[in-house]
Amino acid sequence: MPVSTLVTQVAPTGTLRVVINLGNPVLAQGTADDPRGVTVAIARELARWLEVPLQLECVDAARDAYAAIVEGRVDLCFLANEPTREEGVAFTAPYVLIEGVYVADSASPIQTSAEVDRAGHRIGVREGSAYDLYLTRTIAHAEIVRAREATDVYEEQGLDVAAGVRQPMEAYVAATGRRILEPAFMEIQQSVGLPRALDPDAVAAVVAQVEELKASGFVRDELARSGVAATVASVAGRSTNDPA
Repeated sequence: MPVSTLVTQVAPTGTLRVVINLGNPVLAQGTADDPRGVTVAIARELARWLEVPLQLECVDAARDAYAAIVEGRVDLCFLANEPTREEGVAFTAPYVLIEGVYVADSASPIQTSAEVDRAGHRIGVREGSAYDLYLTRTIAHAEIVRAREATDVYEEQGLDVAAGVRQPMEAYVAATGRRILEPAFMEIQQSVGLPRALDPDAVAAVVAQVEELKASGFVRDELARSGVAATVASVAGRSTNDPA
């Protein structure tokens, strides 16, 4: 597909409008006025590839990023590929893999993640997050308690565990003396998202470009530049799963 045709599909306003979720510190850091991180770097590289200006809209939660893409306010987003989001979003293959983990008090009788899904246990989650969506369809016995911040509701209501992304949860336990329950309860496949109604050829072109950014080491290098330890997803049959 010629670049000019691709632009009319992917960036119909002539500007690539991208939503950045500052609520996930693995993928984005900084402020709305000065966002940084691997998602910002990928957005800039995709705009350069399309030869169009870039416009960033920053939000604080994945649910707000999802709303921005399905409402047509942006052309591209960065979200975990979860089945419930596929109705409104066409996803690339993942560019980064991160883990969802539980945190419990040091004195909690719960010793592993396998013990969490039991009657009477309550799990704090960030509403609309990838792990909220995952736990909603997989938890059979425990109660899910949703809030703007999982650790806040965990502390305020004295819940049994809080769920979240491993890296910020590691910082949380270091600051509070709590502990992470192993193993991780899920692998979160962070992907680039485009409107579901987009021409499949345009989606395929973006998919190929994201794969090239993985294969070239761009994603790995940008994770390192932002000081984040995360795993780059495999590229078309070969492993790039080296911690950055």
